[in-house]
Amino acid sequence: MAKSRARLDRQFDRIARKVPQAAGVLAHLRRPGARWFRIPLAILLILGGIFSFLPVLGIWMLPLGLLLLALDLAFLQGPVNLAIVRGMRKWSTWRRQRRDKKAAGR
Repeated sequence: MAKSRARLDRQFDRIARKVPQAAGVLAHLRRPGARWFRIPLAILLILGGIFSFLPVLGIWMLPLGLLLLALDLAFLQGPVNLAIVRGMRKWSTWRRQRRDKKAAGR
């Protein structure tokens, strides 16, 4: 259980490094006292991710909502961590392949 929580914390730390503007908000949301704000926000983000075909919403909302929800629901920590790590690997591979194709085409 502690291993899953540590992985989850690393995911939030990675988001904070990549999007420094969100670091303060994420730190506030991760506090134990923010639970009653975090759970409804997570559900809204998940719903926003599901309806990402609408102009204002985006698919980025789904993993963020799942990460926030996993902070409070321990049974979600393992599957969410696994999905996020696999998704990031696939994203990195796709971007690398795309970059390599662009470089070869020049």
